[in-house]
Amino acid sequence: MSLYIRFTAHLNAVLDALEADGTLPAGLNRKPVTVEPPRDPSHGDLATNAAMVLAKPAGTNPRALAEKIVAGLEQLDEVESATIAGPGFINLTLTDPTWRTELAAIHAEGADYGRSQMGDGVTVNVEYVSANPTGPMHMGHCRGAVVGDALATLLEYVGHKVIREYYINDAGGQVDVLARSAHVRYREALGEDVGAIPDGLYPGDYLVPVGQALAADFGDKYVGAPEDEWLVLFRTRAVAAMMDMIRSDLGLLGIRHDVFSSEAELQAAGKPEAAEKWMRDHDFVYDGVLEAPKGDTPEDWEPVELPLFRSTRFGDDQDRPIKKSNGAWTYFGADMAYHFQKAQTADQLIDIWGADHAGTVKRIQAAVAALTEGKARFDVKLIQMVRLLRDGEPVKMSKRAGNFVTLADVVREVGKDVVRFTMLTRKADAQMDFDFAKVVEASKDNPVFYVQYAHARISSLGRKAQEAGIDLPAPDLSRLGTQELGLVKLAAQFPRVVEGAAAAREPHRIAFYLNDLASEFHGWWNVGNDNPDARVIQMGDPATTSARLFLSRGIGQIIRNGLALMGVAALTEMQ
Repeated sequence: MSLYIRFTAHLNAVLDALEADGTLPAGLNRKPVTVEPPRDPSHGDLATNAAMVLAKPAGTNPRALAEKIVAGLEQLDEVESATIAGPGFINLTLTDPTWRTELAAIHAEGADYGRSQMGDGVTVNVEYVSANPTGPMHMGHCRGAVVGDALATLLEYVGHKVIREYYINDAGGQVDVLARSAHVRYREALGEDVGAIPDGLYPGDYLVPVGQALAADFGDKYVGAPEDEWLVLFRTRAVAAMMDMIRSDLGLLGIRHDVFSSEAELQAAGKPEAAEKWMRDHDFVYDGVLEAPKGDTPEDWEPVELPLFRSTRFGDDQDRPIKKSNGAWTYFGADMAYHFQKAQTADQLIDIWGADHAGTVKRIQAAVAALTEGKARFDVKLIQMVRLLRDGEPVKMSKRAGNFVTLADVVREVGKDVVRFTMLTRKADAQMDFDFAKVVEASKDNPVFYVQYAHARISSLGRKAQEAGIDLPAPDLSRLGTQELGLVKLAAQFPRVVEGAAAAREPHRIAFYLNDLASEFHGWWNVGNDNPDARVIQMGDPATTSARLFLSRGIGQIIRNGLALMGVAALTEMQ
């Protein structure tokens, strides 16, 4: 049990006692009550708003209620002092032994320190990447892939059951274009001079092996054959080859999925028709005519009756068609059926989308609300683009890929851990610059290096103590002073940061926290550069050395736990 959860339990016990003696009425909503670090560390170690949020529904004065709560909290052995600030905020200062006990807990729990059961086994489907199967992964997909994967890991860590899903968009016109592009490479593999790849087809060299495989399997059978004889076959083979490539590219980043759902299979199984029927049965779909486009009406516009989803019931600005006039499903209609399918096996849904899909968020949220009758939490996380730079200049496109920089090339140049960490150093909805020089720079301005360097420094301490032949006694944590305990206080926030990041669906909070923790550790370390007595390794004082090593290893444990959530390895040495 983390310190913050423990003190929430202490506070609830005090509030229970106040209910029992009639000071507070029974059944007050305590969800708004918080226990957190005060904004100003000089105010203490913990703060609670309990008196402020409970006084009004209890019909009492906040400060008067705060005095009664303080009287209960002051009885705790872990509390050195409890004070009231302003109209009723309560600040707690904890005893030094409390923080030493928390440091021991970090060691005892190890990789599980920060883990919780907040998710209570609720199943969450996280769908991420879902790139069109028309070529290798490029850096436009990378950020969403990392955010989705880290978020899935984070949710598992706090007690959710997680389904990691990839939606294969293999039913649209783009896969027919892929098949035609593969046909060109197929003819090329058989010796035909195809010249420049025609406009409108995929020009990347990555389709050359696909064409070669088709040539090896079918010879010249389809060289002059009409398209309807080979299109489906070439489409199936090309999509399968692209998905193999995509899985390989994602593997370079350590990214995995539990489920790959095919749009083509979804439609072949009649899932959109089933979703439409359910919607009609519940009066969410009707046949109607859309309003004419605003402004000058195009000459070729005709009012056509279409099946429309009542998205205006859910805050959308107009009802949305789920089919086109030719009877084909709209993108929205197919997406509606896909989310209906996902909701059959999950209590909550999360979609990781590129920011270019922002315009469709409201309608799909409306559809999920209707399809799940409002029971499923559904979040869409929009991921802003990444601009690739080299020494401040835009990176040239890849000739092999055709018109983009491949994820594989970037990972091979700077490494998986650098890419993953960097993708989580900004909020997902903020644009990002990825400068090849800066992400590998050995400076405190590079959070990837700064956090890894902190862990490497900690790892070096044990080696140095061993090389010095210091006979270390059991750690006497009373040797830790104010600055050392300040590090413990920051480390003890890790479980709270984890739960907050999971609740907000924001894995970047872990990276922000680790950067702060690394900064505090480096600051403590650097004091020893000017003051030898402040160094961790004290040749003439094994007891102090042991205590400081114990503290350092505790900080290292927190860094490892946080990096593991991000899918990043903790380095023990740096070149």
